[in-house]
Amino acid sequence: MGTMLDTREAQAAEVIERLHEEYPDSTISLNYSNRLELLVAVVLSAQCTDERVNETTEELFDKYQTARDYAAADEEQLAEDIYGITFHNNKAGYLTEAGWIMAEEYDGEVPDSMSGLTDLPGVGRKTANVVLQHGHDIVEGIVVDTHVQRITRRLGLTEAERPEAIEEDLLPVVPDEEWQQFTHLLIDHGRAVCGARTAECSECVLADMCPSEKGDSDIDLADGDPWA
Repeated sequence: MGTMLDTREAQAAEVIERLHEEYPDSTISLNYSNRLELLVAVVLSAQCTDERVNETTEELFDKYQTARDYAAADEEQLAEDIYGITFHNNKAGYLTEAGWIMAEEYDGEVPDSMSGLTDLPGVGRKTANVVLQHGHDIVEGIVVDTHVQRITRRLGLTEAERPEAIEEDLLPVVPDEEWQQFTHLLIDHGRAVCGARTAECSECVLADMCPSEKGDSDIDLADGDPWA
């Protein structure tokens, strides 16, 4: 068991080193200027592109500036304000309720704990990790989005399918000082090379260490990429 863990640690270290060289400026791609805006943006980004979220929040953040603004919002109007975002009706409900909880229980501030954040509607562990890392400078986990899920499985760093289980597999093998950056590196690599439907293996800096490498640009996802 120890040997397998050591092997995955060495593989993860090599992956991180190569991707740092390939994407030296890798960072979060959502636009925000404070913790509340970050929270809202990450909630909206679930199953939606960051590009679409950034287009939507440009006006949204001018209109809704405090937790109480979201708490007092007309839910139908808020849904209209975020129209174009995936599941905009559900997310409008999440934001109004989350605004109320933050206004009443946190004096309008964004919670700074995993439990406090995940108690908010629409906030799971992935969203909470992003807010903790980029809003509060608290890094206590690895954000497992669809890119991280897909690429770590292709690389053989995990065989798990659920994000929570994947995170459990990654924490022991990714150095804790790289937990935050690991996600951004894999997101950039997923967008540039290792896509959900096709992967440009011939262009991939990880190809020689990837069990899924096919030698062409088409990877069959029949084995399951549940959020592709």
